[in-house]
Amino acid sequence: MTTSKKYDYIIAGAGCAGLSLLVQMIQSGQFNDKRILLVDKAEKKSNDRTWCFWETDPGPFESIVYHHWEKTWFHDQGFSKLLSLRPYQYKLIRGIDFYEFCFSVIRRQSNVDTRFGNVEQLENYNDGAFLVLNGEKLYAKYIFNSILFEKPVLKKRQYWLLQHFKGWTVETEQPVFNPSEATLMDFRTGQQHGTTFVYIMPFSPTRALVEYTLFTNDLLVPSDYDEGLKGYMKQYLNGSSYKVEEEEFGIIPMTNYKFPASNGNIINIGTAGGQTKASSGYTFRFIQKHSAAIVDQLLKNNHPSAATGAGRFHFYDSTLLHILHHNKLAGHSIFTRLFQKNKPQQVLRFLDNESSLKDELKIISSLPTLPFLKAALKQL
Repeated sequence: MTTSKKYDYIIAGAGCAGLSLLVQMIQSGQFNDKRILLVDKAEKKSNDRTWCFWETDPGPFESIVYHHWEKTWFHDQGFSKLLSLRPYQYKLIRGIDFYEFCFSVIRRQSNVDTRFGNVEQLENYNDGAFLVLNGEKLYAKYIFNSILFEKPVLKKRQYWLLQHFKGWTVETEQPVFNPSEATLMDFRTGQQHGTTFVYIMPFSPTRALVEYTLFTNDLLVPSDYDEGLKGYMKQYLNGSSYKVEEEEFGIIPMTNYKFPASNGNIINIGTAGGQTKASSGYTFRFIQKHSAAIVDQLLKNNHPSAATGAGRFHFYDSTLLHILHHNKLAGHSIFTRLFQKNKPQQVLRFLDNESSLKDELKIISSLPTLPFLKAALKQL
């Protein structure tokens, strides 16, 4: 094993969390005298995913937002509603645009190195930390790690559901989409596998991303995702013929396991740092807020294990995961109650961990009392 020079910061993982943190550090203009290394398995050159999120003000990646919507549909059997989200906008960023933007920023920085290979080990060392990349030790004051090396060992009352999805970007022969109206959740699809819905992000009257999504304990066989998408397209898109331009597939853990914010001078970020919302799988905005908090702590010369969010939201998430894991209520009925009985802005603030206690009491009171009370007592 060889030993290399020391860096100020190493960022392990060039996914959303690692790139977001590095770009926010660069854009602050306060780290030009720091030696920074970004490591990942391979270069990011494909449109392998999309990120959807909502916000009221432009964020650090506003320039690459591919499309946004101020109105979204919610559907379930017997209930459909067009939701006005203002002052929120629901936004979509394509993976390839995100990667190209981030690396264009990184390439202009002479103090940032990029290396590719297999991260084999992460350890603390004296007043810093090191990682092993392809057999070489690389040292830094802090290592920011987004690599989830293995599933953690769960304790009692900790759950690990999977949000898994397959999406098609489709082009239809006939105009069937309204590009000013997205579909946030459509539960009018088979629920035999568990909580299952489709969301639609339309870009034009004939082009959209259609995503078949599930919250379950186990993955499906590959053909089931295709059948779910085909069935939905046939039933709800007026029978228009279409071609599939792009495909994406993803798996996001939905867990109330408390990922450690740090281990010494190894700072965990992204899903590995607990930045995935346990009850919804949304991650992008939490990563941006966490990145900003880390940058702020570094600028104050504090240890960057910045905690964000409030403990009560972890409790709410744990309660919902308990219900979904034990099948106490159907997932579609829970989300339908949320959007049927509350203003969408209240629900979005709640899902962003930014709601007031008054909002939360209103939201909680709109859900079936007995199942949630029993689940909450279990979590206590």
